[in-house]
Amino acid sequence: MPHFASPLLRNVILRSPSDGTRRKQCLQYLTALRTLQYDGFKTVYLGETDIPENLVTGEEFSGGHFVPGPTWSVVHAGGSHGWVPWRYRIFLRDELSVRPEDSLFLEFCDVVKKAYGKCAIVVKDRRRPEEMRPKEDKESEAGAHTPSVVNLTSITCCPEVARSRGHELLSLPSLYSYLNPLDLAWSSLKWFIINNRKEFSLQSINNIYSYQFLLFSDLISRGVGRINPGKWRMLINKVRRWENYYLGKFS
Repeated sequence: MPHFASPLLRNVILRSPSDGTRRKQCLQYLTALRTLQYDGFKTVYLGETDIPENLVTGEEFSGGHFVPGPTWSVVHAGGSHGWVPWRYRIFLRDELSVRPEDSLFLEFCDVVKKAYGKCAIVVKDRRRPEEMRPKEDKESEAGAHTPSVVNLTSITCCPEVARSRGHELLSLPSLYSYLNPLDLAWSSLKWFIINNRKEFSLQSINNIYSYQFLLFSDLISRGVGRINPGKWRMLINKVRRWENYYLGKFS
């Protein structure tokens, strides 16, 4: 027979001392974002996602035998106009520590400046919530979520670099990732890979071995292209509704 927690017990379970801090972080981020939007800044979401080898090949591991394979990191950005007209990057994760792309963020800022003018560049913060202390004074509210740098796996985002091109860099608190439409776009890309990987796979069999060739770049390119401007606007509208909900709830 199922047992249900009482309303009082549910409140005890769901609430924690850090909830107030998290709400304040979210409110400061949303207030800073809306202020920039009212000032004419276009919103662009920049981020990355990991594509492990087994997601592309469809290989399943049984019996507890798992051999780690390579993982690729895809870096791209988008907004209400669709994907940013920028040549997205695919990195092999093992090579990132050996060959970092120091100038990638500057190149990105130049591209969005030419395409949209001044932009609010939103990047999801990878820091833990306790490492992000919300600002107390209202004067610093506009920069409430602008740390010295935002380090992703494959790109370092620097506020000074963004400002040198007329942009502002905002850091989205990690617990509110569903306020980032790019995460939804990454999910669509991975579902496309799962459902269509066989079409981009070639088999070669000889007397001893069988080989599988994957048209990986074509697979990623086709998956990215399927997320058209219309779908991006749908994702943006979904995030906008969440933003309005939190602004009303936390203000």
